[in-house]
Amino acid sequence: LRSRIPKEARQVVAVYGEGEDSAKATVVLYSKAGATWKKTRSWPAHNGKKGWTPDHREGDKRSPVGVFTLSDAGGVVADPGARLPYTRTASLQAPHYWPKTHWHDFDYVIAIDYNRVKGTPPNDPTRPQGQSKGGSIWLHMDHGSGTSGCVSLSKSGMEYLLRTLDPQRHPVVVMGDRAALKA
Repeated sequence: LRSRIPKEARQVVAVYGEGEDSAKATVVLYSKAGATWKKTRSWPAHNGKKGWTPDHREGDKRSPVGVFTLSDAGGVVADPGARLPYTRTASLQAPHYWPKTHWHDFDYVIAIDYNRVKGTPPNDPTRPQGQSKGGSIWLHMDHGSGTSGCVSLSKSGMEYLLRTLDPQRHPVVVMGDRAALKA
């Protein structure tokens, strides 16, 4: 997937899934200076409950494999100093019929530009490729287990990414299970 990273990208959030059917992953932030990519930070993470897929579908509980831009952020709580455009809205609040462990999942989110319109709030329902391809794939707060298709990491990790990802550096996410990332 490295060949699909846009030439102008100077920040890459790499999500290394443990296996095709695993919900465990590692998130690593790389920054480019000149021609060299430097590992900046890393965090344990989770991805879709059922793992990864190159052909994501609504409700499949798998995270999409690919390279996607990162252009918008938001959350239920106040902006922690995000460089990406940040939309604070209560409409991101996780439903309270979900387990309590999930209530803060969307305190901070970074929209992964998979089947969405860039420049809109993360929860914009528009799906350019159609509803069946799914959407609302985000980096968000971790609750300790697999997600519906997003990638989740710690609060401190989310705050760091929000403060560090810079639209002037054209950030992207490269995500998938390790075998797919090597292919």
